[in-house]
Amino acid sequence: MKRIIACILLIGIISLSTVSFAHNLENVVVTLGNDLTDEQKKQMLEFFNVDENVRVVYVTNQEERDYFGDYIDESLIGRKALSCAYVELLPSGSGITVEKTPNIFWVTEDMYRNACITAGIEDAKIVVACPLRVSGTAALTGIIKAFEDATGENISEEEKKTASEEIVVTAELGEAIGKEKAQELINNIKVYIIDKNIKDRDSIEKVIREIAEDLSIQLTEEQIDQIASLMEKISKLDLDINKIKEQLKDISDKIDEVLNQNIKVKSLLQRILDAIIRFLNRLFG
Repeated sequence: MKRIIACILLIGIISLSTVSFAHNLENVVVTLGNDLTDEQKKQMLEFFNVDENVRVVYVTNQEERDYFGDYIDESLIGRKALSCAYVELLPSGSGITVEKTPNIFWVTEDMYRNACITAGIEDAKIVVACPLRVSGTAALTGIIKAFEDATGENISEEEKKTASEEIVVTAELGEAIGKEKAQELINNIKVYIIDKNIKDRDSIEKVIREIAEDLSIQLTEEQIDQIASLMEKISKLDLDINKIKEQLKDISDKIDEVLNQNIKVKSLLQRILDAIIRFLNRLFG
């Protein structure tokens, strides 16, 4: 009976997907959830239209916990790594595209794509799938492992954890204000602080408040604090706004609109000087 249900789910995935896959496997890596059955792993390889010659890397539940455990409820991580990904390297300048099947219910295509940007992944076609209904958190770990395997490049632990946190913050915010609004808000804040090289907490919070107001989004103080903590970490990564625009070709015009905003934030030095002046004014009247 379980096998029948799994087959029905997989048929549903295939019928709802319009994804086409490459026949040249040199630049392709497939990641599989380590806790899938052998039959399910075979089904996923068939879905990705690859044979046994493709490079395969496996994602464990422990790896998933290493990157998401500090940020996400255990019920969403679960005790098994199940989601899978197809990662194909593309020519330089192609950008990142992400598609997913309906069984990935918590993480959206744009959440994966933006997290990949944060992790430093470039020029790749990514497809996320699973024969069972899952949150999709294991897939990001798999995408990162696949990219490292395909390119020979190492993505730092800081980049991996920050990308994982970005998915969680965006997804949780999406539950409160809607996924599209959350994705737009997080991405707009991210590109603005990267472009303007904003790193201090007070200035980051000001950017969050002003961009949220511009998008007619009301945030709680807890949500602002959560976003600010994420953005502090993102601001410390070696991210380049021109590369981001190149990778997100479909929204490059929107990025330009965000960057043209004039959010007045004071430097840390300016705020220290202001505080000294206020102190002297109080002291000497």
